[in-house]
Amino acid sequence: MKIAFLGLGTMGLPMAANLLKAGYAVRGWNRSPMPVARLAALGAQSAATPVEAVADADVLISMLADDAATRATLLDAQALRALRRGAIHVNMATISVALAAELAALHQSQGVDYVAAPVLGRVNVAEAGQLNILVAGKAEAIASVQPLLDVLGQKTWQLGERPEQANAAKLAVNFMIASAIGTMGEAVALAHGHGVDKAGFLELVTSTAFAAPVYKGYGQAIAEERFEPAGFKLALGLKDVRLALEAAEQANVPLPLASTLRDTHIESLAHGDGHLDWAALSRTSARRAAQA
Repeated sequence: MKIAFLGLGTMGLPMAANLLKAGYAVRGWNRSPMPVARLAALGAQSAATPVEAVADADVLISMLADDAATRATLLDAQALRALRRGAIHVNMATISVALAAELAALHQSQGVDYVAAPVLGRVNVAEAGQLNILVAGKAEAIASVQPLLDVLGQKTWQLGERPEQANAAKLAVNFMIASAIGTMGEAVALAHGHGVDKAGFLELVTSTAFAAPVYKGYGQAIAEERFEPAGFKLALGLKDVRLALEAAEQANVPLPLASTLRDTHIESLAHGDGHLDWAALSRTSARRAAQA
């Protein structure tokens, strides 16, 4: 099975490397050349363009930053047009519901199967091959690429036959993560305002009422004020909250909390925090309370 991998960023590079370790032939492309060279050093083929990467590929996996990068690579750079009929495209990026539906129609018209497979997990989880993968698309296409998904993740969650369903679920999850970070930031400011130690308070809540991975991981980062290097940039969190609001509007679903979170993210960017880890959203609550 020949695999083309487009997008060798923070998440894409370890994912492609795991496919190589599992014995698959991988040809990689990235906008900047250094990740391509790193993957080639592990035994992959390198490609100078997206079209070159997908030539003769049985499966295309893409892990691009956002809608704009996905559209530029697949459509403007002609990668989709260069895919052979009968190939399968697995898009593992977090994109809008609208673009997912558009891509599904474009793939169908070209005779290429399209599977949406956004992931849950940060870089260390990707490196360990322990991602949770949310998939939607034709059952036959998903079954064909399941061995690849088994290399990349610990579990595949099938969410429907329309690819955009997986993207809607991923945006809903990321909205919940943003809500958790925002809530912790405000709760810490409240406790700290009355003299409670921030680290001690977060250890308390993440060991008892909120003993879950999201609260534990982001809570520890907030307690330690450890926002660099960014596992997931705050600016990307804003992108996902905006996409969740967009998807909600399409389905006539009010998300008043998401609107508040969007403005909190914008405030963080106004203070120059966009490049920091998503946990840095907590700094907004501290600033509002004159604690930072």
